[in-house]
Amino acid sequence: MHDNYDVVVVGGGTAGVVAALQSARAGARTALLEIGSQLGGTMTAGGVNFPGIFHAWGRQIIAGIGWELVEQAVAMNSDVMPDFSVYPGTAGWTWPLSQHWRHQIKINGPLYAALAEEACVAAGVELRYYEVPMGVKRSADACWELRSCAAGEERHVHCRQLIDCTGDASLCGLLGLERLREDTIQPGTLWYRLENCDISDQDHAQLQARLNAAVASGQLLPTDLGTPGIAFSSFLRLCGNHIMDADSSTAAGRTRTNIAGRQCMLRVLRFVRSVPGCENARIKAMQWQTAVRETWRVKGEVIIGVDDYVSGRFWPDAVCYAYYPVDLHDCHGVKPEQLSLGVVPTVPFRALIPAGSSDILVAGRCLSSDRLANSALRVQAPCMATGQAAGAAAALAVQRGCSPAQVPFAELTALLRQHGAIVPEPTAGRAPASE
Repeated sequence: MHDNYDVVVVGGGTAGVVAALQSARAGARTALLEIGSQLGGTMTAGGVNFPGIFHAWGRQIIAGIGWELVEQAVAMNSDVMPDFSVYPGTAGWTWPLSQHWRHQIKINGPLYAALAEEACVAAGVELRYYEVPMGVKRSADACWELRSCAAGEERHVHCRQLIDCTGDASLCGLLGLERLREDTIQPGTLWYRLENCDISDQDHAQLQARLNAAVASGQLLPTDLGTPGIAFSSFLRLCGNHIMDADSSTAAGRTRTNIAGRQCMLRVLRFVRSVPGCENARIKAMQWQTAVRETWRVKGEVIIGVDDYVSGRFWPDAVCYAYYPVDLHDCHGVKPEQLSLGVVPTVPFRALIPAGSSDILVAGRCLSSDRLANSALRVQAPCMATGQAAGAAAALAVQRGCSPAQVPFAELTALLRQHGAIVPEPTAGRAPASE
């Protein structure tokens, strides 16, 4: 493997894949470091294989490289896209406003991982699996020197631009850049599936009573249900849960989180096998890691606040849109706060630039935002969009020999549009916010 690059992306998840692809397609020699064995992050290893939301109020708001991969995954699996022309406020929308998930796109996770990998190889991205950063510093030539551990060997990687797509702002943490974190973080979810369960001829009221009794007795934890009061049939079908204090930012946190997730699964399996019609229940599938919703966020040149988000504030340096309800999970479940009719938030480029830094960007879940705004911005479509923006800015910074913050904004947006991204523009009645 080579050890000298223009751009190094750390984290091959939802944002990192797109960042690396955009960087490489723009001509930068790019490496992608990933701790695991495949790409896709929560979409693949975490089992959250229903990315969204790419459309809002009847129009597409996020496209580009991430959308390209999603379209390929849908087509190759012979799946069908949702009808995006039907949305809240139209005659065809017959569901509660809370069912925003109907515009999320179900994909085959393993297929997506393979397609993302294929795209990276075709673009010339050097994939470095099983590799974890251990330290980073400026080298004598003012480039970055990244020290990493790869399956028992220490490696040294040099580059001109870094992109932190770890989801935990881990690279920023190694550099001592300021990060934000709450005292209590959102729970994670271990996705698994059960089979050999047939409750079609059972009394559902009795099944519900059994479920409630199992929680009351301690056989199940309330968080094993994910949503308090969930119907037994939905509980059996979804296998949702909340793994409290789910932390992916350290090895100890990952270990504790995944053990807790698998303990939850075993509790549920033992209970379900005691239910009539489910005596032979067994595990059909289990994700190899618990999907984590929240750890560290970077403090950027600006912090996107929840008021900015829910008002649909137009930032003068907006690089992408985002659309999702404020979606904060806790031990009591989640009650999404929907956006008002017509509101489409934007993401400023400065939220991808760690405060006081040069030659490093962030993208994905760890972008600069307060907790409530981040609970919406953390989902997959905006992660893809911010990844593409970071990849484009890093590649242009290499070409110009400057920091990403010094890249002319018009050049950045032109490159994004060239690669299919949708860049926000001021709309009638909504002028750019003054700074």
